[in-house]
Amino acid sequence: MAFRKLSDVEAKGKRALVRVDFNVPMQDGEVSDDTRLKAALPTIKALSWKGAKVILLAHFDRPKGKRVPAMSLKPVVAPLAKLLGAPVAFAEDCVGADAKAAIDALPEGGVILLENTRFHAGEEKNDPALAKEIAALGDIYVNDAFSAAHRAHASTEGVAHLLPAYAGLSMQKELEALDAALGNPKRPVMGIVGGSKVSSKLELLTNLVTKLDKLAIGGGMANTFLYAQGHEIGISYAEKDMADTAREIIRLAGKNNCELLLPVDIVVAEVVQPGAPARVRGLGQVDEHERILDCGPESVARLGRAMETSATLIWNGPLGVFEMPPFDKGTVAAAKIAAGLAKQKKLIAVAGGGDTVSALNHAGVTGDFTFISTAGGAFLEWMEGKELPGVAALET
Repeated sequence: MAFRKLSDVEAKGKRALVRVDFNVPMQDGEVSDDTRLKAALPTIKALSWKGAKVILLAHFDRPKGKRVPAMSLKPVVAPLAKLLGAPVAFAEDCVGADAKAAIDALPEGGVILLENTRFHAGEEKNDPALAKEIAALGDIYVNDAFSAAHRAHASTEGVAHLLPAYAGLSMQKELEALDAALGNPKRPVMGIVGGSKVSSKLELLTNLVTKLDKLAIGGGMANTFLYAQGHEIGISYAEKDMADTAREIIRLAGKNNCELLLPVDIVVAEVVQPGAPARVRGLGQVDEHERILDCGPESVARLGRAMETSATLIWNGPLGVFEMPPFDKGTVAAAKIAAGLAKQKKLIAVAGGGDTVSALNHAGVTGDFTFISTAGGAFLEWMEGKELPGVAALET
């Protein structure tokens, strides 16, 4: 994967348009989680130190092309300035005379945040006219928002074709980690895919069985596979209408020499609630009034052995109802095995997706994984083998 990097930029005296992801959680009009602000700091500082005017482009929420005061990016300015240790200016629009005047007033190395790009209907339509207006405010374009790279919007893709375009440091880190996990990985490569629905991850599973050496399937979607194989699943959640699809994925895996790892034992309960009495069952031993809510200890041990004989692991989705102990045990135990191997440099362990990040945080292992993507939709589309417009626009 060849893309233009920030290290290639002669930034002094340039106006650098930097696309960031500031779609941050808000509570009572204040930023409640500054993780995404922190992720943008290395790129902002690098350009500022080089003497560029740093002009930040971002969206917030879904105003659908209208100016919605509650969706303004203005509340981001103060916490960003505090993290940066320097003033951050704000412009009431992301295009036009007022934005240009505010940028002109910036000193070299100064930072300004422009108002929500989605206040313009042309943003999500990737309107060439809006892209041209935005591009007129800068000399170079830097995309540091991998999480928005699967969208072909004016500020994520359109502008990149109108100015010299580069990957920011956060974007570069993400792309290099993902390339190491699936683009040009060290083999054998293993995947873990969990979650509830086969239907929502059909493209993902179909792509992975052609790329991986081993694929473990967990969570509710594993119930669908067990049902497709003829195992009794009681009143467990399953997409029974996807049984033929599950069997086709099993066939595809065999055709592509991808070892498919399904649960060999499961944890069941009669009710889905914290602290509910749980029992370990073998396959086919589920009573008609029981639900499968986690994978069992032998399944976890088998996953551990598979990880130990792999060089690379890519993980998306929990193995059970991890939000509700005791049905978090499978996910936590498997996560700790992966983290331990990664910490010892025996495994390149990459994970991503909202539920996955929450599950790994719950297991207390996020710091030991090689890389954790918080990109959500973009991470999933990349795993599905789709081209991401915001990334493709940066390729050399």
